[in-house]
Amino acid sequence: MTPLPACCTPLDAHWPLPVPLPGTVFLSTRFDPALLVAGDFQRSAVPPPASIQRSVAKRQAEFLAGRLCARAALQQLDHLDCVPAIGEDRAPVWPGHISGSITHSTGHAAAIVGHKAQWRGLGMDLENVLTLERAERLAGEILTADELQRMAALPREQIALLVTLTFSVKESLFKALYPIVQKRFYFEHAEVLEWSQAGYVRLRLLTDLSAKWCHGTELEGQFVVDGEQLLSLVAVRA
Repeated sequence: MTPLPACCTPLDAHWPLPVPLPGTVFLSTRFDPALLVAGDFQRSAVPPPASIQRSVAKRQAEFLAGRLCARAALQQLDHLDCVPAIGEDRAPVWPGHISGSITHSTGHAAAIVGHKAQWRGLGMDLENVLTLERAERLAGEILTADELQRMAALPREQIALLVTLTFSVKESLFKALYPIVQKRFYFEHAEVLEWSQAGYVRLRLLTDLSAKWCHGTELEGQFVVDGEQLLSLVAVRA
């Protein structure tokens, strides 16, 4: 096993979300960009792409932490020794028979992988929970008109969570579906129909992405809030 750099905590296999996904491997780590030192990429055997080499310590540390989670997850799932490259579209490039997702937010990175034969798409997103002030300011960019109407009926103390969740779960939806449909879509192309404090969320597509993934298709997702961060996951069964 390649030793982990000092900037990353030991990889954690604890499943944080409400419903475990059979056949997947999930790993996370905490990282501290201040502890990143020259040579960490080389020692960890993670080749940094040119764009990462030119970037600040925070970006380098989150990339390294995410890729270390992904490589270890692939190793556990399939004994593969592989660090997903960055594709033309900025998404990680997974082995052909694997679905996967990598995410990171302040000081925290995670990856999930599974076999395409079981999970057609996996999308995961980690966000810092917005302050109420920012949530109210950004709501119009992230929420559709119907979502804004539903938000208006909520108690004000739930707004920051709702806007963060809507942002995150739409990111997860994109990560899960983009490899399948190979078509970009944006916040206005999906809506959150309902969600519960227990971590359940239901989404609907508002655009045609392919013959199968068309306007009106509903999907389920899940999420968890841990301290100041929200993790969401959308998984598409094969």
